[in-house]
Amino acid sequence: MSNYINEKKSLFLLLHISLLFSSLSGVCSKLASGYTDNIFSIQFVFWFGLVFVIMFGYAIIWQQVLKRMPLTVAYANKPVTLIWGIIWGRLIFGEKITWNMLAGAAVIFWGIYLVTSRKSENEGGEMHE
Repeated sequence: MSNYINEKKSLFLLLHISLLFSSLSGVCSKLASGYTDNIFSIQFVFWFGLVFVIMFGYAIIWQQVLKRMPLTVAYANKPVTLIWGIIWGRLIFGEKITWNMLAGAAVIFWGIYLVTSRKSENEGGEMHE
C-alpha cells in the first residue's frame, strides 16, 4: 500500500513538473516578444527557440503522465499554469498581484481539490453517485 501511495505522489509531482515547464514557455514567449522588431536577432531566436525546446520536453512528460493517470485528473490540474503565470509575472516582470488574481487562484485550487479527491475515491476513473 505504501508503495502505491508513493507511486501516486511521484506521478502527481511529475504532472506538476510538466505544468511548470508549460508555464515557463509562456515566460520565454513574453521575453521573445520584446525583440519582435527584429525576429532574426539572437535574442528573439534564443527566447523563441527556448519555447519550442521547453514545449518539446513538456509534451514528452505530459504523454507519460497521461499513460498513468486518468485524463480528467490530469486536465483538472492544468489550470495550475495560470497560477505559475501569476508567480512568474511578479518575480520576473514585476507585475502586480491583485485580489482578483488571488481569488481566481483559490477557485482553481478548490476545483482541482474537488476533482482529484473525487477521483481518488473511485480509482476506476468512473464517477459513481
